[in-house]
Amino acid sequence: MLCKGARAVQTMKAALVAAISAVALICCLLPSSAEEKGRLALIVSIDGAIGPASASYVKEALAKASERHAEVVLLRMNTPGGLNSSMREIIADVLASPIPVIGYVAPSGAHAASAGTYILYATHIAAMAPGTNIGAATPVQIGGPLPGLPSGTPDKDGKDKKDEPKDAMTAKATNDAVAFIRSLAELRNRNADWAEKAVREAATLSANGALEAHAIELVARDQAELLRQLDGRVVEVAGGRTQRLATKDAVVEAVDPGRISRFLAVITDPNVAFILLMIGIYGLIFEFMSPGAVAPGVVGAICLLIGLYALNLLPINYAGLALMLVGLVLLTIEAFNPTVVIGLGGVIAFVLGALMLFRAEAPGYQLSWWVIGITAAVFAGFALVVLGSLRRIGKAPERVGAQAMRGLSAEVLDWNGNEGHVFAHGERWQARGAETFKPGETVEVADVIDLTLLIRTPARTGEGGTS
Repeated sequence: MLCKGARAVQTMKAALVAAISAVALICCLLPSSAEEKGRLALIVSIDGAIGPASASYVKEALAKASERHAEVVLLRMNTPGGLNSSMREIIADVLASPIPVIGYVAPSGAHAASAGTYILYATHIAAMAPGTNIGAATPVQIGGPLPGLPSGTPDKDGKDKKDEPKDAMTAKATNDAVAFIRSLAELRNRNADWAEKAVREAATLSANGALEAHAIELVARDQAELLRQLDGRVVEVAGGRTQRLATKDAVVEAVDPGRISRFLAVITDPNVAFILLMIGIYGLIFEFMSPGAVAPGVVGAICLLIGLYALNLLPINYAGLALMLVGLVLLTIEAFNPTVVIGLGGVIAFVLGALMLFRAEAPGYQLSWWVIGITAAVFAGFALVVLGSLRRIGKAPERVGAQAMRGLSAEVLDWNGNEGHVFAHGERWQARGAETFKPGETVEVADVIDLTLLIRTPARTGEGGTS
């Protein structure tokens, strides 16, 4: 018995050793260790105007980088600027990111103007490719000289008035923008004086100029060179934690926008949002004019809701929206009560409202003149022609029952005396008439009494009257 127990213990020990060896072998054969998992560089590309879609894309990418424990996120930018709200949302996500975000203005010929400059200043390390530029960070709505006063005109004290704010609101916006970009510069230990100059005077810098001015840390021709230069640098991420970058042999992987970001990119285009709004409004009008059509109402409701959602994300002028709605109402009234004056007023109100609809806050978020003109023409024609036709159809006398049968042609099937049977309207009918007809002869329905047709010889061309 003792011998058997010793043998069992030895067997258990052997099995345990075999299990440990198997686990060790599996760990050795895994394609990546914890250290290798960290050597991942995710690329997020912002091309074009910065808006809600860009903000959603960056948020998704930073979340994915955190989940995959990436070493860095390369935020590659080529943008003329964008919406202030979207810019601040991106900056908030960058500042809160536990993964270092490297701002990179690329490729050569690209720029990070206006909102792009703020975002670049917010990144943990800022880099540019040769032949790129940054700056011109003056908010669009506060740029330009004073009304009626050329830029650089001196006042009575000899001071240049080109930098004076036009009003109190402009001064507030300017000072807020300056304070914001200076705070970012101080956080990342960059040139705060030049940052302020970029806001107040729309100053710009080339890649080498930005490096010399200490507005950025690196100039790199491509991503590979950038990763080599980043290797070994120490950055401070959210929570005050410092991290030494190991990017020399990092695997580079691009992050594609998710479905939500792509959807937002489409509907937040001002031209698309404008067209969706118009389709929605007129789809509902058509449904109300012709109840039961279903399709116009369903399509109109969906387009209207999507259009309103897009407008909620964009900087719109509600006075412009109200003026557009007034124009549409006037065009609808014109269809029911033609006066020309009301229709012309509707077109003018619609066009003026469309021009005022989006505030000129950022590049890439203005309506196209072509879209406004074509949409106004199409919907004016729709109101005058289609709605006018529906109005006339609605006023036309109904033709149902006996009214619908009068004047129809019928074929005689059989006849005896003054009655027989005819084929009319796809059915066999009992018929009566004052004349004698032969089978196969074509006749005309004069009236319907109960379920009997009164028929007659068809009137010849040029003859009138009824029997």
